[in-house]
Amino acid sequence: MLKNGFLVSRQNNKRMKNITSRILGTVLLCWIITTPGYAQENGNSVSAEATKTVLIRKTNDFHITGDGTADNWGKTSWIDIVQRTASASKLTTRAKILYSSTGIYVLFNCQDNRLTVTLQKDFLDLWNEDVVEVFLQPEPGKPAYFEYELSPLNFELPIIIFNESGKLNSWQPFHYEADRKTQHATNITGGERKTNASVEGWTAEIFLPYQLMRPVLNKRPASGSSWKGNLYRIDYDSGESLWSWQLNSGNFHEYEKFGIFLFE
Repeated sequence: MLKNGFLVSRQNNKRMKNITSRILGTVLLCWIITTPGYAQENGNSVSAEATKTVLIRKTNDFHITGDGTADNWGKTSWIDIVQRTASASKLTTRAKILYSSTGIYVLFNCQDNRLTVTLQKDFLDLWNEDVVEVFLQPEPGKPAYFEYELSPLNFELPIIIFNESGKLNSWQPFHYEADRKTQHATNITGGERKTNASVEGWTAEIFLPYQLMRPVLNKRPASGSSWKGNLYRIDYDSGESLWSWQLNSGNFHEYEKFGIFLFE
C-alpha cells in the first residue's frame, strides 16, 4: 500500500509539474506578446505599444482662453504625445484632459518653428496642414467615434466617423449652435498668428460638449466610465511629421489601437 501510495504520489507530482510548466509557458507567451515593442499582425512581428490608460479628472466648467492658464488645469498632469516620424526637428507635444457634467476639455501644448497653415475657414481638410486632433470613442464596441481637429489659426473640424473595416463615412454637425457648439481658442508664442510665421510654439484649448457627440455618445460619463480614444498632432515644418499618444501604423483611424480614457 505504501509503495502504491508512493507511486500514485509521484505520478500526481509529475502531472502537477506538467500543468505548472504549461501555465508558466502561457504566462510567459502572454507577457512577450503584450510587452511594448512586440505585436503580431498578418503573421509578421511589428512594432507596437501596450495599451495606454489615462485618468481623466473631473472639473467644474470654466472659460476657454487658448493659453491654458485656468486654475482648473492644475487638477491634472501632462500627457506626452510622442513624435512617431523622423524629422529634422524634434518638437515636443503634450496634452491635458478634464471632464465636467457638460463635456470634455482638452489642452494641447506644441513646440513649433513655423506655422505651416493657409486654410482660413472651419470644416476644411485641416489635417493637410499643422493641426491637433482628438478622437473619442465612448462606446468601444461600436465602430464609430467623434473626431475633432483644430489649427493654430483656430479653425476647427468636428465630425462623427462611422468606420466600416477602414471605409470611412463622416457626418458634420447640423444646427451647430447653443449647447451643441464647441468652445475653442489658440495662443501663439514667440511669433505672430499668421501663415508661415516663425514661432516658438502654440497652444490649443478645446471644450467638446456631450450634446455634439450624439449619436456615438448615448450616455454621459460617470466615475468609473471607460472610453477609448487617441490624441494626435501633425506638423509640416519639414514634410509631414506625426505625433500620437497611443501608437498606430500612422493611420489615425485605427480605432482598435486606441488607448483608454478612464473617468475619475
